[in-house]
Amino acid sequence: MSNVTSPASTQRGLTHGAFVRPSLPQLAGPEGILYDFNYGCRVQVPVDGWRVRMVDLDTFSQVFDEPVEAHSIVTSRRKYFVRFELQVFDGERLVFHHAYDARGRNVLIHPSGTALGDTLAWMPAVEAFRLQEQCEVYVVLPAHLQALFAKGYPAIRFMLPESSGSTDDPFYATYYLGFFSPYTDRDHQPTDPRMSSLQDAAAYLLGVPCKERRPNIVVAEAARPVAERYVCIATQSTAQCKYWNNPRGWRVLIDHLKARGYRVLCIDQHREYGADGVLNTMPEGCEDFTGNRPLEDRVNLLRHAAFFVGLSSGLSWLAWAAGTPVVMISGFTHPHTEFRTPYRVINFHACNSCFNDTTCDFDDRDFLWCPRRRDKPGRFQCSSAISPEQVIAQVERLIADCGLV
Repeated sequence: MSNVTSPASTQRGLTHGAFVRPSLPQLAGPEGILYDFNYGCRVQVPVDGWRVRMVDLDTFSQVFDEPVEAHSIVTSRRKYFVRFELQVFDGERLVFHHAYDARGRNVLIHPSGTALGDTLAWMPAVEAFRLQEQCEVYVVLPAHLQALFAKGYPAIRFMLPESSGSTDDPFYATYYLGFFSPYTDRDHQPTDPRMSSLQDAAAYLLGVPCKERRPNIVVAEAARPVAERYVCIATQSTAQCKYWNNPRGWRVLIDHLKARGYRVLCIDQHREYGADGVLNTMPEGCEDFTGNRPLEDRVNLLRHAAFFVGLSSGLSWLAWAAGTPVVMISGFTHPHTEFRTPYRVINFHACNSCFNDTTCDFDDRDFLWCPRRRDKPGRFQCSSAISPEQVIAQVERLIADCGLV
């Protein structure tokens, strides 16, 4: 259950952005032993034939126990968080013993992408890990995402992807967050992420209790941007299956909201978006607040909105984080995938939840991914079957529940 790397082989490591795990373990043990937990439990011994043993302290599983060659690097197969106990023997003599203990140590957390929704979902698990392990956590994020989290998580140290990944003291451990392909890969993720919520997937990777945690985003208070009462919507996404593909949907909903006395602001980044010959355009009847604006401006718009209507996408997560009531429209994901909102819209009479189907591997390179109905009638019926009347019913529930009548 562990890998042995010979000194002659090239260690390319797992690269995300500019950070590459160090080629050699960074911490010094006795008698020339090197070890760390950067991308698994790693140890290098100086003497041929010394025996290395690795044990999972929580499951009491012995995952490795073999003599190794001098200067080879023994690495555990499991790269997610495991509390390893490491032992090195010279015959019967115990040369080195170390049980994982990150207290006061530097630990690097590296999200595998920069998607807004993923980052909002995962950051609370990172903070839970920091508190649980009492360690100094560094997180690699681009500047526009750091702006959302820096004040809300003052104990976390943020690094830019283009930074060297180095600190004054070496990293004791490194963990990568993401959905790793194939989903059956158990070296990088302990469970199939399709079987859990997006937040729970990060909790499993970092070894913290699974629970819903609202991210703490703190941005400067700003004046109300629109005097009249208004609703924010977001209609764009990164794959066609994520769109609300009902041709009547947005038009009828927008007309209803305007008849209710709301201005309707579309806050997508892109006014038009698509691929593979498909172009999705901002629906008619709403006001154009699209564009490459700072996320802090989006948060300000959302905080003053009566509510938000969107898809299973990053802006829905941002609205939820901002404390804005969310109506979420999604058929390709099961409702347990995202955060809980009482106004989640799905039509179970249609084909649905393909993203959570363990017989289907989501392909984010295929904009028109529809695994069950690619060459059949009713493609994208998971959302085309969601009528505007069904969404309006949830909007009306929200208005009544929140006293917005």
